[in-house]
Amino acid sequence: MANAASSLIAGLKPGDGYVQSFARGLEVIRSFSALTPRQTLSEVAEGSGLSRAGARRILLTLEALGYVHSDGKLFSLTPRILDLGFAYLSSMPIWNLAEPVMEALVAEVKESCSAAVLDGTDIVYVLRVPTHKIMSIGLGVGSRLPAYCTSMGRVLLSALPEAELRQSLEKSDRTARTRHTVTDIKDLLAKIAQVRKQGWSMVNQELEEGLVSMAAPITNRAGQTVAALNISGQANRTSPKVMQEAMLPQLLAAAQTISRTLSVQRA
Repeated sequence: MANAASSLIAGLKPGDGYVQSFARGLEVIRSFSALTPRQTLSEVAEGSGLSRAGARRILLTLEALGYVHSDGKLFSLTPRILDLGFAYLSSMPIWNLAEPVMEALVAEVKESCSAAVLDGTDIVYVLRVPTHKIMSIGLGVGSRLPAYCTSMGRVLLSALPEAELRQSLEKSDRTARTRHTVTDIKDLLAKIAQVRKQGWSMVNQELEEGLVSMAAPITNRAGQTVAALNISGQANRTSPKVMQEAMLPQLLAAAQTISRTLSVQRA
């Protein structure tokens, strides 16, 4: 099925500022995932919303450039595709500076720590320092999760203007991930307003049963939220009450340290 980005592409017209073939190439790359690491031509065409002929031309181009491998039937991405993501990370030195702060936080609270940015209705992980596996979902740099039901997502959403926030929630696939997931827009707006007021977010088992997480904003020199920092743990080991009382001060201090470092770097 064509994803949301494919639908957007279908509504755009080629012009001086829009290269349709390039956009289609990105959609072919995005069709590969942890669930679809190796695909036939037909599967790529379906996943990217293209015709078989169009998908084939793009796949052959990507193969010639070294970004795709084919065994004659199945296509898969090559390690060279990591260069594209590394270009973003290397252009943002904040993450090199943030990593030791996050490592120190993990050593102190003994829970996993991550940083993410907002991309549409999702958050995208840009850095992660795990302690041990606490989720059934495998997370790493580049992983995406819905913003509406994650602690980092709500921190990032709280920085949006009200109209943009509502629009983002309306576009989100607000599927109930667990029996605790809040999906009603009115309720979500109230929770995000509370996040905006208090300056941090707590999400208790809304993304996954047993997972509790808490996040704080990372801001730039102008005070704008550019990323979020979180710690996450297992509810049966670290209750929301314990996490807030014992770890919130350390989380806020780490986020403020990274924010100050960012301000100095961009000064």
